[in-house]
Amino acid sequence: MVVFHDGVAGTQTPEGNVVETDVLIVGSGPAGSSAALFLSSLGVPNIMITKYRWTANTPRAHITNQRTMEIFRDLGIEEQVLADATPHHMIGDTVFCTSLAGEEIGRILTWGNHPTRHAEYELASPSLNCDIPQTLLEPILVRNATMRGTQAQFSTEYLSHSQDKDGVSVRVLNRLTGHEYTIRTKYLIGADGARSKVAADIGLPLEGQMDIAGSMNITFKADLAQLVGHRPSVLYWVIQPGSNIGGIGAGLVRMVRPWNEWLVVWGFDITQGTPEVSDEDALEIVRNLIGVPDLDAEITGISLWGNNEQYATSLQSGRVFCAGDAVHKHPPSNGLGSNTSIQDSYNLAWKLAAVLNGQAKASLLDTYTSERAGVAKQIVTRANQSGREFVKLFEALGLTEAVTEAQMHAAIESRKENSPAGVAKRAAVREAMEIKNYEFNAHGVELGQHYRSGAVVTESSEGERPAAARDPELYYEPSTYPGVRLPHAWVGDWQRKLSTHDLAVYGKFTLFTGIAGEEWANAARKVSGQLGIDVETVVIGPGREVTDLYFDWERLRGVDEDGAVLVRPDKHVGWRAQRLPDDPEGVLRDAVSHILGRGGEV
Repeated sequence: MVVFHDGVAGTQTPEGNVVETDVLIVGSGPAGSSAALFLSSLGVPNIMITKYRWTANTPRAHITNQRTMEIFRDLGIEEQVLADATPHHMIGDTVFCTSLAGEEIGRILTWGNHPTRHAEYELASPSLNCDIPQTLLEPILVRNATMRGTQAQFSTEYLSHSQDKDGVSVRVLNRLTGHEYTIRTKYLIGADGARSKVAADIGLPLEGQMDIAGSMNITFKADLAQLVGHRPSVLYWVIQPGSNIGGIGAGLVRMVRPWNEWLVVWGFDITQGTPEVSDEDALEIVRNLIGVPDLDAEITGISLWGNNEQYATSLQSGRVFCAGDAVHKHPPSNGLGSNTSIQDSYNLAWKLAAVLNGQAKASLLDTYTSERAGVAKQIVTRANQSGREFVKLFEALGLTEAVTEAQMHAAIESRKENSPAGVAKRAAVREAMEIKNYEFNAHGVELGQHYRSGAVVTESSEGERPAAARDPELYYEPSTYPGVRLPHAWVGDWQRKLSTHDLAVYGKFTLFTGIAGEEWANAARKVSGQLGIDVETVVIGPGREVTDLYFDWERLRGVDEDGAVLVRPDKHVGWRAQRLPDDPEGVLRDAVSHILGRGGEV
């Protein structure tokens, strides 16, 4: 249940130069605007500032995976996102070609659109992935955050901060008036991007490098329906030896809105400096990649950016936290950027709310780093590895051995030969395309995050989590082992169908059990009163409020019918009991207390 509140997120002191709030968020991108939405939905007063006058002005992030869509479902905005998104079935016929109007080298069904993978995606979540450009997503997040209580301050720049044992004093600048003032906050979130000033000010430890390669984005409008409508996708990869204006011979044509708004990503050699790119240059690049020399295209924007390979090993310092691109910096491969950023904030916001509400000790906040720093490293590594895996296709085509443009074209053409060499080349190309599943169908990377921290209780009887039966990057394996995401199963009655995710509400703990474990409900009521928190019990079975419609929950729950699965507010399993113990109240209280950093406190 989403909580709305009418209170003001910040208050101004009589002196007129200090504003007070519980949480200050720097940045209105996916990490910042979602943090504001989560906090306001939990009733936490917050202010979100950004030095810019409005939200993103270029499409940038776009692939929105199932985990993020589940979060949007939880917050009640999934339908708003879907209304502006390109749906799942239209984003997956990813093409590799010499130009959009030229020859195809091959296709790969991506983002779970292959029939053999689609069923796994359907079974894994109540929500399917989609494509929504950042220009459309950010306003949805900001609008809902402000409607629920966030004070959003645009054209307001973070300057510096100092923290003490009671809070953080943040100096900011109103860029319209030139007026500097102080915001006094209990906690500060730096969600101010890859070159985060907040992260720099607290000296977050970073591993890796920035600007390891150069890329340019060219946005344009052109009706390309005849070239792509029969093979709908969000990504069209173009391998085009000899293309000029700083290009490296391979580019990406990305759909922004079907089929008349587009973005080209074109690489350049960053060691040679930043190229000057005019509208005429950009139009030539676009026409080359599309393969239509006289294409009627309107160039709407040109921007240059660096590919990064850097992550933070700690995400916080005292009362200051960082999220999003401030702590994981990587190319857009795998579509992990905005998703991971939003999931950072989803993890952090409920913990801040629990501490601010007096339900948890401040030590709960330390688990933000222990749970999310490993994710930051994983996705930076995965995204950069996916980019490097493109060389396999270049090698298979023989492009790495060719020197001249003519030799490169001949190498691509030779894959058609009726000869042993042609057979070998075609096999090599097929194998290289298979490797791209690690970029476009990495379901395990998206849903298989496993937290290990003080906010997860694993009983000694559990032992180690069983090794994955299949490749853990490609395939998601549902489980209720403590620390993993709650498995999705459809439950309900003859009138309605709900996901287990729908029953585990953000801001509350949820205890799942069966009819034989109904005694857990009484234990949960007592523990809720003792600890001053909400622990809701869901009993699944015939004759109860919800039943196991397809008998999937019984297969997934991982405990006996009288056992219990405790789900944290962020839909990760915090603890489980294989069966009903002699003292369910005591063991449940110990588990919840441990998660909240309260030890054995009653």
